[in-house]
Amino acid sequence: MNYFSLTNKNLTAGFKEAVIAGIAPDKGLYFPSNIPQLPQNFIDNIEQYTNLEIAYQVISPFVGNEIPENILKNIIEETLVFDFPCVEVEQNIYSLELYHGPTKAFKDVGARFMSRCLGYFTRETSKKVTVLVATSGDTGGAVASGFLGVEGVDVVILYPSKKVSDIQEKQLTTLGKNITALEVNGVFDDCQDMVKTAFLDTDLSHLFLTSANSINIARWLPQMFYFFFAFKQLKKYNKPLTISCPSGNFGNICAGILAKKMGLPLLHFVASTNSNDTVPVFMKSGEYKAKPSVATLSNAMDVGNPSNFTRIVELYEHNFEQLAHDFSSWSYSDEDTVQAMQTIYNSTKYIAEPHGAVGYLGLKNYLKTNPNTIGVFLETAHPVKFLEEVESILNIKLDIPNDIAELLKKEKHSILIQNYNEFKKFLIEK
Repeated sequence: MNYFSLTNKNLTAGFKEAVIAGIAPDKGLYFPSNIPQLPQNFIDNIEQYTNLEIAYQVISPFVGNEIPENILKNIIEETLVFDFPCVEVEQNIYSLELYHGPTKAFKDVGARFMSRCLGYFTRETSKKVTVLVATSGDTGGAVASGFLGVEGVDVVILYPSKKVSDIQEKQLTTLGKNITALEVNGVFDDCQDMVKTAFLDTDLSHLFLTSANSINIARWLPQMFYFFFAFKQLKKYNKPLTISCPSGNFGNICAGILAKKMGLPLLHFVASTNSNDTVPVFMKSGEYKAKPSVATLSNAMDVGNPSNFTRIVELYEHNFEQLAHDFSSWSYSDEDTVQAMQTIYNSTKYIAEPHGAVGYLGLKNYLKTNPNTIGVFLETAHPVKFLEEVESILNIKLDIPNDIAELLKKEKHSILIQNYNEFKKFLIEK
């Protein structure tokens, strides 16, 4: 499988080169040169396969022969060490819980998969690899956990100061070893811009830099697994599935659409956003206008210029009408989010954190006019990751898992930076 840059299709790379580089030389995102089609009998009999078998069938065409079959299967086995249950919340509405991994967030899958691919690709490289990652909340913790102790790899995480939860910050700033946290005086978009700029900075060309954001194909592609696992669990009801993704950088929903393009029979996708409504506005106007991000209760979605939306547009070959047939997007305020969390809990006792609640809202909106479908919203983080907000909004006391309780006792270590020049200086001197 080859990958081309979305800003210049003549710039191509294999899987290994695209994973190591993270982003194309022209700053474009890598995109697969073709969309493999899954055998119909695989889809028809998916419940007969294990999650490991499903994941291998789905990802192997994108890897090709660049990782031997036995090693790729071992990478998948080390990635999928937790469950992905669909929990019924209301009749015909399910929460796909993606937070049962080590950092209690959906990004554990992509981070674990990528870290192991990168470890394999750089195993004989004497030069140290530096993984750069911008995070609005959960990505950094998942990447830090996934890469902790990986030989020959340093991880540098940029996160917006005072705009992540306490638990999220502890997951970024307490591991030490090969993990460094840079606390940026700004918003997530500033962090993401710094990472992208570093890749194009010729003064840094002597460094071995790569990215672990969902712009990296090894972070983005394995997120397809979730959608196959949901379909496997709900196929017995013989109804079409509609998926609502709480969306920030749009990598997760983009992976779901790719799964659909490969043959997974999903009816519709809803990109549910908070007040950062760049894509909902685009779906109404047809005009894409990036805007500065604003801080919200669902902070992992505080993205004003979502990188992966360009991949979604490419999946529909820039045909807006076809995109609108399969894809809707709505925006919700913090007030909407709080009300949804309370409504869900009061009527069902199900505890949704802010991101899942936004996903629930988008799903309910779609189901108003499309009732003959099973709706699935993605619950992307454990409620404990937003401990103060959930306890205050729902007037309950959450049980804190032992590993999180131990984490909260640890001391934070971060380096405060103001701008790109300080980031660059850190990279040169580290």
